[in-house]
Amino acid sequence: MKTTLPRRFLANESGWCLRANRLGEAGGSRMYFAAISRLGDGVSWYVLMAALIVADGMAGLFASAHLAATGLIALTLYRLLKRWTRRPRPFASDARIRAWVAPLDEFSFPSGHTLHAVAFSVVALAHYPALAWLLIPFSASVAVSRVVLGLHYPSDVLAATGIGVALASLSLWLVPGVSLFG
Repeated sequence: MKTTLPRRFLANESGWCLRANRLGEAGGSRMYFAAISRLGDGVSWYVLMAALIVADGMAGLFASAHLAATGLIALTLYRLLKRWTRRPRPFASDARIRAWVAPLDEFSFPSGHTLHAVAFSVVALAHYPALAWLLIPFSASVAVSRVVLGLHYPSDVLAATGIGVALASLSLWLVPGVSLFG
């Protein structure tokens, strides 16, 4: 019987997690990814929303309200998916993978940090495209950190990226006058 592509992909994920997780063995690398992950807990997004209000007044308040609404929907969706899928974290499934930081909850799918980083970044960039130099590398670092820290599989991060883009796109479609492309 032939192995399907999804089965081969999932079978290889522990190996990919292990290789990424070994990056955390270097102290400097682990400190960087742990710090990025911590900032992705929400701190950076709250600071961004406050800074937008301070820097841009009512337009910043409008953007911040849009970010907050998108974030609440992302949080609800993330929690529902976690309860439904109940996928164990990589470090819980493979003793060779270390959790370099404590997880916020028990399950792996999807990566809430990545989902939020992507959704917030897409919405923020629709309001303030000049922030791309900051938000794109930060969001990518958050996503990578989750695998390096042993908390998520690559598929958790990829799925969360897709969900975050879809959620942000729906959000942008619903809010008049805000678009990524003009």
